[in-house]
Amino acid sequence: MGGRSPRGIVIDMREFKLRKDLKRSVINGFALPLGIEPLDLKPPTQGYTVDYREGGSEGPDHYVFHVVASHERIRGLVREAFGLLPDEVTPIVEVDSTDAYRTVDVFVGREPIPIDDFLDVWDEFEPILMEDASLGAGANAEEPFVEVFLDNWKGLLLYVPIELRPEIERMLRRHGLREVEETWPIEDRDAAPPSQVREVLEIEDEQSPDLQEVLLQLRELWNLELDVDPEANTDERGRSLGMTLWNAVVVVESMDESKKGAGAYVNIWASAGSLSELESLMTGVLDGMPEWRFQAIYATDRIAFDERPPELSDLPMRRKKAEVHRVTVEPW
Repeated sequence: MGGRSPRGIVIDMREFKLRKDLKRSVINGFALPLGIEPLDLKPPTQGYTVDYREGGSEGPDHYVFHVVASHERIRGLVREAFGLLPDEVTPIVEVDSTDAYRTVDVFVGREPIPIDDFLDVWDEFEPILMEDASLGAGANAEEPFVEVFLDNWKGLLLYVPIELRPEIERMLRRHGLREVEETWPIEDRDAAPPSQVREVLEIEDEQSPDLQEVLLQLRELWNLELDVDPEANTDERGRSLGMTLWNAVVVVESMDESKKGAGAYVNIWASAGSLSELESLMTGVLDGMPEWRFQAIYATDRIAFDERPPELSDLPMRRKKAEVHRVTVEPW
């Protein structure tokens, strides 16, 4: 599998495979995605809830539908819901974060793309989008104000203008779904976890793409960027963090034309006060490596100080300036 991003970056897109050893869990007739393993999980009520939201700077008054249906029913519903979207859409991906100060990473398209281009990529990645419980995806548009999003538990979220409510309810009735007071039961916060997320990708060897690489492929094909303020450094509650430790991984390719297909991961540990500041440090590192050509950013995560690698054991806890601490190159 190969591809070219809208920015013209060619990356080697290795084909992902789903594990064949997983058995789908079914609780009282409700089939879960492969990525969810129930422990003491009560089954949901299949159907939908609907909430009214007042408009504001980000859009008009609208309804939010949350639809929960057994696995064998949800794919057809998602496909029909995509028909609500206009000719151009903005893709969205959410994934469990490996950043120390966020639980979820949200990636949004830099600009709208044709709906057919969005659906072409969806078709290619649909197996993992329908099964992985740490990954959600969809698309939205401003005119009309519509969003179709499949969350990580494979519930379907629909954001639609108030005038579309009757059409949405007719669509859901065609799929045998009705409005309910509650879909997933509210669990006691102090109770043991009712389920756990499990890996669905088959990792046979070093050539098998993991979730991070699948995310990279989606980022390139849908032209996504991390939805954060690049000039700030805050946690998910908006609290300023100041200078933090970062781990960035950059994909590069060889400038030597005789080494076609040769590349490397450049692993950078640095202190920075924002994503923008980190990217400046990354640019400086790559400028000092003329033998390599930039391809893509694989990851940029903030790391808790206590989680720093042994090689940085002497690093002071309080750092006042942005600087690179360690760089390693892993060629392939």
